[in-house]
Amino acid sequence: MHNMSPASTPASALELISKFDDHTAVIGVIGLGYVGLPLAVVLAEAGYHVIGVDTSLEKVALLNEGRSYVEDVPDESISSLVENGMFKATVDVEALKVVDGVSICVPTPLRKTGDPDLSYIVAATRSLKAALHTPMVVILESTTYPGTTREMVQPELEANGWEVGEDLFLAFSPERVDPGRGDWTTVNTPKVIGGITAACTQVACAMYGGAMETIVPVSSTEVAEMTKLLENTFRAVNIGLVNEMALMCDRLGIDVWEVIEAAGTKPFGFMKFTPGPGLGGHCIPIDPLYLSWKLKSVKYNARFIELASEINTNMPRVVVSGIQDALNLREKALKGSSVLVIGVAYKPDISDMRESPALDVIGLLREKGAQVCYYDPYVRSISHDDWNMQSIPDALQGAGEADIVVIITNHSAMDYKGLEEKADVIYDTRNAMHTAGIQSDKVVRL
Repeated sequence: MHNMSPASTPASALELISKFDDHTAVIGVIGLGYVGLPLAVVLAEAGYHVIGVDTSLEKVALLNEGRSYVEDVPDESISSLVENGMFKATVDVEALKVVDGVSICVPTPLRKTGDPDLSYIVAATRSLKAALHTPMVVILESTTYPGTTREMVQPELEANGWEVGEDLFLAFSPERVDPGRGDWTTVNTPKVIGGITAACTQVACAMYGGAMETIVPVSSTEVAEMTKLLENTFRAVNIGLVNEMALMCDRLGIDVWEVIEAAGTKPFGFMKFTPGPGLGGHCIPIDPLYLSWKLKSVKYNARFIELASEINTNMPRVVVSGIQDALNLREKALKGSSVLVIGVAYKPDISDMRESPALDVIGLLREKGAQVCYYDPYVRSISHDDWNMQSIPDALQGAGEADIVVIITNHSAMDYKGLEEKADVIYDTRNAMHTAGIQSDKVVRL
């Protein structure tokens, strides 16, 4: 924590800190998705009154009825908080006139051209101006490139003549949500916080420190922004490395999964990553490209990031080529063959489909004339670009009717033994069959 003497801390900051410390503060959360809603619940459960703001009338109505639409937040959590008056949702940003702190948790997708789409941050910050008052703290959680908080958010907040660090306080604290996890959640995942000034960091730490177990203050918003990008670039680059290792092992006739398992026995200096059909989720495929884009403005080419992205983006094509080869060995063409895809969520045991490589694999198979269907117990239907699909009701029946079964997402509830019995051939991109203890000459691994 920044050790500031009370003399150097503005009175307005001390006023806010004392409200957060005794939990009399009211907190607003803008954006009630997979990041904002769990955050709002954690803050409300810690004893703060929380006002959630979202542009979706449908989401707001559901929440005020005590119903959740985010897997990691049970209905009971929402309903009890709504009933006891600790949480309410609204589409009206002016409701935030009464709050002492605001967290902005809006999406930051990439445009098709590969540059960050910051329109949601801009819209949220501009709409917040109607509710700004002094003193209050604003904390941006949306993943973005280093400099966004200072360059984009601060000028908007200061447009009324207030000064950040004196009248208003501004910080960046990256979300670290991993959907579907029970061990590391919003409450116990350490919270990195960097303010525009030392007083900003102090106030933001007080706000989150009243609800979360571990606070990690850093010296600036840029350090906090870069921390998030390092975390996700680390994953993307290591996944790219192991995907390339899979391609190399394939050329050399070596079992990459056995290699990874053996390397994983080293107790130091190695961290186990596994290959797969491509990157998915809201962070890993996208966040490193923010950094790469930002660095172009300072004439720096982020070669590791670009290379990893190139390898990972190409994996769906590698998978389709592998499916084609597996069918070929059985004297079948991909065109006209029936392909059953098992699992379309971006990772096991959740329904989240953002950036899922399954979408690319299915799209490529369709382009090549395959008859594709899918089974996923978590995802009932897909609507993507120019095609729509429903999950088939029975995976094992589908496996018996398909020319090839392709495992894209290794949900733990899947009956892998049953699949092996019913299927002609299984192309396994996740080593799921081997992990389930099934050795079979029907299985072809990535």
